[in-house]
Amino acid sequence: MKNSHLQVERIALREWLVLSTLILLFTTGLLYYRSLERADLVLYDRLMQLNSRPARDDIIIVGIDSHSLAELGKWPWPRLRHAELIKQISAAQPVAIGMDFVFTEAEERDEQAQNGDQQLAEALVRSNNVVLPLISENAGRGLTTVRPIPLLASAARQLAHINLELDKDGVARSVFLREGMNGEWWPHFSLAMADVAKNITPGTETDLPGERLAAAIRNAPVEPGTWQRDYLMHIPFAGSSGHFRSVPYVSVLRGEVPADFFRNKYVLVGPTASAMADSFPTPVSGNEGMISGVEINANILAALLDQRSIRSAPAAYLYLLNLLAVAVALMAYQMLSPRKALLATAVVALITTLGSWAMLRYTGFWAAPTTALLALVIAYPLWSWRRLEAAIRFLAEEFRILDKEPHLLPEFIDDDEEQPARALTDTLEQSINAMREAVDRVRDLRQFVSDSLASLPDATMVTTTDGNVLLANQPALTYFAGIGMPKVNDALVPYLFAKMSPPQSGETGPDTSFSWWDLLDIKHTKTMSQGIEVRDPQGKDLLIKSAPSYNGEKQLVGWIVSLIDITSVRAAERSRDETLHFISHDMRAPQASILALLELQKDSATALPADEFMARIERASRSTLGLADNFVQLAQAESQNYRYEEADFQDILLVATEEMWSLARSKNIRIQTKIQDEEFPVLVDNSLMTRVLTNLLSNAIKYSPKDTTITCSLVREQRLADSVIVCSIADQGYGITHADQTKLFQRFQRFKTNDQPKNDGIGLGMVFVKAVLDRHQATIDFSSVPNEGTTFNIRIPADLD
Repeated sequence: MKNSHLQVERIALREWLVLSTLILLFTTGLLYYRSLERADLVLYDRLMQLNSRPARDDIIIVGIDSHSLAELGKWPWPRLRHAELIKQISAAQPVAIGMDFVFTEAEERDEQAQNGDQQLAEALVRSNNVVLPLISENAGRGLTTVRPIPLLASAARQLAHINLELDKDGVARSVFLREGMNGEWWPHFSLAMADVAKNITPGTETDLPGERLAAAIRNAPVEPGTWQRDYLMHIPFAGSSGHFRSVPYVSVLRGEVPADFFRNKYVLVGPTASAMADSFPTPVSGNEGMISGVEINANILAALLDQRSIRSAPAAYLYLLNLLAVAVALMAYQMLSPRKALLATAVVALITTLGSWAMLRYTGFWAAPTTALLALVIAYPLWSWRRLEAAIRFLAEEFRILDKEPHLLPEFIDDDEEQPARALTDTLEQSINAMREAVDRVRDLRQFVSDSLASLPDATMVTTTDGNVLLANQPALTYFAGIGMPKVNDALVPYLFAKMSPPQSGETGPDTSFSWWDLLDIKHTKTMSQGIEVRDPQGKDLLIKSAPSYNGEKQLVGWIVSLIDITSVRAAERSRDETLHFISHDMRAPQASILALLELQKDSATALPADEFMARIERASRSTLGLADNFVQLAQAESQNYRYEEADFQDILLVATEEMWSLARSKNIRIQTKIQDEEFPVLVDNSLMTRVLTNLLSNAIKYSPKDTTITCSLVREQRLADSVIVCSIADQGYGITHADQTKLFQRFQRFKTNDQPKNDGIGLGMVFVKAVLDRHQATIDFSSVPNEGTTFNIRIPADLD
C-alpha cells in the first residue's frame, strides 16, 4: 500500500513538472513574440486611470472653446485677436506661452489682415517667450517640414513640433521629445515651453526622459528627407479632460481675467472645442473618448516639470515578473489543496497586478503582467483537470484494493434504492461514492476496534513505535490516575512504569539488567508476550505484556501494552501454599498420632492402658475435627450465600454468651453484659454473626487467666446521618504484643507469651471474624495492653428501615 502511494506521488510530481515546464515555456513564448501587446495596452490604460495626481497650479490653458467660438465667430480668427491676446497674457509676465495652432499661411485677404501678421509678430517679439508649432506633411514630394510663415517664425522665441505617437489601436500614449530631418532637430512643443521658461537652448537639455534610439542608429548617416525621432516618452497623464485649470479665450481677450492670473505661469493657448477636431483618444479618456491636443500638451509639460516619465521596463525584469508569478502559482498547486491553490492563484494575480501598478506609479517603469495573468488563467484549469483525472484514477484503484479486504462487519445497503441514483452520476461522483462507502467501512471498523479496546477488562494501551501512548481504554486511565499519573495519552510507556519494581529474575531477586524500554524492543517480543510480573507503588501484583502491531505491509507501526492485575491470583496462591503447609503439618500430626497409637496398641509389650489409649485417641480426633470445623466455617464466611434477616443484636450477643458460659465456668471466668435499654436492629446472617461473637468470646476465655471477668457492652452511636451499633468485648487477659497486633487477622497466626498456657488454636478464628464482618459492611478494631487485657469493638450499621 505504501509503495502504491509513493508511486502515485511520483506520478503527480512528474505531471506537475511537465505541466510547469509547458506553462513556463508558453509564458516565455508570449513574452518573446509580444503576442498580448493589445491586451497589455488595455491593462495599461486601466492602470493609468488609477494613476491620477493633482494638476499643477502653474499650468493654465486658454481654451478656444464653444463659448469663445460663439462670441467671436467661426474659426479662423483674425491674427489681430491673437496679437491682442498675447499682449493681455504677456502683461502678467508668464514664464512661457505656447500657441497650440499653426500659422503656416499668411493672411492675404486685405491690408488689415497683413497688418495682423505684423502686429502678431511684434507681440511675439515683445513677449519673447512664445513657442509656435511646426508640422510635417507629405505633399507628394516626400516628407517636408511646414513651419509658420517667416515673419512669425522669426518672431517666435522657439519653434517646436506637436506630433503625437499613436499606437496600433489609435490611442495617443507616447511622444518623441525630439524630432527632425536633414540634421535639424526640434523639441516637442511642451519641452520647448520648459526650455523657454528655464532659458535653455534647444538641444542642450540634460537628463531628458524617454527611451533613446540606439547609438548605432543615431550616429548612422541618413538619407535626405528622412524624418528622425528620439527620446520616446510614455506620457504619465495626470488626469482626464478638464483636469488642468482653463479659462475661455474670449474672457482673456476682453480683460475679464485678473491681470496677475498668468504671472509666472505656463500658458497654453489652443482649441478645446470638440468641433475643431484637434483631439485624440488617450489612456485616461474613459467614457469621454477624446482629449484635446492642448490638454495632452499640458500633461506632457506637467510631466517634464515634475520630472516624471514612463519607460518600458527592461526585458529582464519583464521576464522575471511574469515567470516568477507563474512559478509561484505552480508551486502552490503542488503544495496546497485545490481550494487554497485557487486562492493562491488569485492572490498571485492580484499581487502581480498591484506590483505592476505600483512600479508604474512610483518608479515610472511599465512591466505588463498580462502574460502572467493569462498563464495563470490557463494553468489552474489544466492542473485541476489533471488532478481531477488523477483523483478519479486513485479513488477507483484504492476502492478496488480496499474492496478486496475481508468485510468484518455487516453492511446494510439497499441496492434497489442505490442503483438508479448511481446511474445518473458522473464518473467522479461514482468514485467519490465508492470511496465514501470504503471510508464508512473503515470508520465502522475503527469504531469496532475502539469499542473492543474500551470493553477489555484489563488496562490496555496502544502506542507508537517509540512508546508514545495513542489510545488507552478506561481501565488504563483509571489505573494510572489511581497511582498519580492522570495524563496517559501522549505519555511514554517507560515513564508510566518508572515507579514500579523491576521484574523478578528467578530466585535471585530483581532483574537489574531489565529496562522498561525492553517492552518496545522487537528482540524481547517472545518474553514480553508471555508477560513479566512486577509490583506497583500500591503493592499490587501486575502482569505486564507487550506485543508488536503491524500494518497491512507487515511493517511495525506500534505496540499493544496490557496490564493484568493478578493480586488476587497471587493472594490465592499464597493462601493455597499456607493451606497446604497447614494440612501437611497441623492436620497430619493428629492423624499420624492416631496411627502410631494403633501400631503400639497391637503389641502387648507397648500397649497403653485402655483408658489412656482411648483418651489419646479422643484428643487427636477432636483436634482433627476442630481443624476441619474451622476450615468449614471460614469457607462459609468467604462464600457468596449469606442469608440476611432482621434481628436484634442484643439477642445475638446473649445467645453467644450462653454458648460460652460452660467454657467460661471451667476457668471460673465471669461474663458480664452491659446493654442499654433499647432495641438494636440489624440486618445480618444470624448464625454467622453469632459465630463471630462466640469466636471473640472463646478467644477472650482462652487468653485470660482464671478468676477474671469478660465484659460485653452494646450501645448505639449516631454519626452524621448514619446510626451505628457498637459491640465491645473486653477481657482481663494476657493481651497481644505490639509485634503481633499487625498479624492478628492473617491466616494461621497463633500468638503466645511465656506467661500464658498453650492452646490448640490454628489461627483461623480471627480470619473468619474479619471475613464475616466485611460482608456485613461492619468494621472491627481492638486495643490491647500486654498483661492487662484486650478490647474488641464491632461497629455494624443499624437497620432503621
